[in-house]
Amino acid sequence: MKSVCVFCGSSMGFNPIFKDAAHELGEILAKENIRLVYGGGSIGLMGILADAVLENGGEVVGIIPQFLYDKEVGHDGNTELIIVDSMHERKQKMAELAHGFIAMPGGIGTMEELFEIFTWSQLDLIKKPIALYNVDHFYDELLQFFNKMVEEGFIKKCTVNTLIKASNIHDIMEKMKTYHFTETPKRINKT
Repeated sequence: MKSVCVFCGSSMGFNPIFKDAAHELGEILAKENIRLVYGGGSIGLMGILADAVLENGGEVVGIIPQFLYDKEVGHDGNTELIIVDSMHERKQKMAELAHGFIAMPGGIGTMEELFEIFTWSQLDLIKKPIALYNVDHFYDELLQFFNKMVEEGFIKKCTVNTLIKASNIHDIMEKMKTYHFTETPKRINKT
């Protein structure tokens, strides 16, 4: 795996464990010579993550829309900062450059990025690993909601099972490196 796209908050969150997890992930990516692809921000968990990669000699590619860069949240210290026209173009470029995806804690933007890339995977538009970094049980309720979707017949369990889910970043990295895409059936038949 040569590059990983990380979706995470432009805020820090209240629990310091989120900041620590972002920093640790950045250190690991740099030490394993895995390029970080992310939203290009200099604030919140995004900034902590990018700075940790850079401080440890790693490569960081940020992708940010012009309107966000203009609000002075772009990280000019990245190895490369790609400025695009829209949020849609940002996500497309992230998907092109990344060999896998990790969703850390974050807000609506993080959820939107996660759900779009998960949808692309379900539709076989991408065949790359997607992981939920469940820091301090952040994603527990989302995982329960996925199970509710399965129970109500809106998604297949095998689709949910394509997500890598762990609270330990070392487990996630190991699973991502050994990931093999498996096509899942899309239709749900009423029985």
